[in-house]
Amino acid sequence: MTTVSILGSGNMARGIATRVLAGGNQVQILARDPQESAKLAGELGGSATSAALGDPLTGDVVVLAVPYAAAAPLVEQYGDQLTGKVVVDITNPVNVETFDGLVTPPDSSAAQEIAKAAPAGTRVVKAFNTTFAGTLIEGQVKDQPLDVFIAGDDADAKGAVSGLVEAGGLRPIDAGPLSNAHYLEGLGFLHMALQMSRGTQFSTAVKLID
Repeated sequence: MTTVSILGSGNMARGIATRVLAGGNQVQILARDPQESAKLAGELGGSATSAALGDPLTGDVVVLAVPYAAAAPLVEQYGDQLTGKVVVDITNPVNVETFDGLVTPPDSSAAQEIAKAAPAGTRVVKAFNTTFAGTLIEGQVKDQPLDVFIAGDDADAKGAVSGLVEAGGLRPIDAGPLSNAHYLEGLGFLHMALQMSRGTQFSTAVKLID
């Protein structure tokens, strides 16, 4: 059994926690407002526990379920607590003012920038950025399990995330090294933009048909 610490208590935190719990694993929810984390943990039930951001992490896997701008500062705040842990970046670094592109350097990605802020020994993995919160709660779209694209440079770290994904009823897809997070974030941005033009209300999924 794996314990997953999720930093954040919003919709994506709820969706990912739902899948982790469905796979028989444990969840720790951490939020700036401990009442919010306690509320979400109570609604999730099962083995979910709550704490405030800044409290000790109980998970070997840490999910950054926060906006991109908040992710690196949290990594820096936790510092050496993250050494040896798997840190999952789910963010899409969208320009929130114009929504016309990404704010990361053209030769980098949110995941790579977060990795730079992490202490030595932290294993950063990109995952869940192409999935939407509501579809994660359901675990599928039109009877098809969600695909979760996973990029990272550490095979064991990717394997740990893949195991959580599969146990939760989803399909892990190895998307290669962490540098490929650049392309996953472009895909995540496109997927979000298509919701506006198609009026699909964040109910769709990116699916690889074999």
